[in-house]
Amino acid sequence: MGCTIDQNLIDKTIEFHGHSCPGLAIGIRLAELAIERLDIANSPSPLCVAETDMCALDAVQFLTGCTYGKGNLVHKDYGKSGFTFFDRSRGKGFRAVFIKKLQQSDQERDRMLSLMEKVMKGKATQEENRSYQDQRAQSIQSIMDAGLNDLFTVEEVVKPPVRPAKVLASIECQACHEMVMESRIRRFAGKDLCIPCFMEQEQKI
Repeated sequence: MGCTIDQNLIDKTIEFHGHSCPGLAIGIRLAELAIERLDIANSPSPLCVAETDMCALDAVQFLTGCTYGKGNLVHKDYGKSGFTFFDRSRGKGFRAVFIKKLQQSDQERDRMLSLMEKVMKGKATQEENRSYQDQRAQSIQSIMDAGLNDLFTVEEVVKPPVRPAKVLASIECQACHEMVMESRIRRFAGKDLCIPCFMEQEQKI
């Protein structure tokens, strides 16, 4: 079964992101999964922990209400296509991982990456550009048409994947004199330093 999200909402998601792409399509289906399993968009305390910073996150932010600014979208730089959604109000959640092999074979993916590199560097021929756009469109369509069970492996999560955010004090960096969240202060040679000023001083970094 294909995507059940209203096309008008999909169009607005694409507008928010700036263009349509396979990564955004993954995010749309991911948000659909969270809405279907947790009604995440209507939760009073939703949470998403993303293990990647791919385009999918714009769809997650737009469609689920989990955003960086509100602190309920947390990025862990693991380089994995894994996403954990949790409803703190109900103590219920799941972790979903995108099944890349169902999108393309390794050979097709390598060919697409090679073609994308040419396009991004402006070295692709007109035919290669057309082939690249056609393949992107096919990838998007296959993601939007697939069943959610064919796109993601899902496992239940019974406790919040991260602790609730805390409001912390700000401390003045004694080098640049800008205010810094206390958890990000570094102590060096008897001074409180922000991370950039600390890195300028510490020779081993």
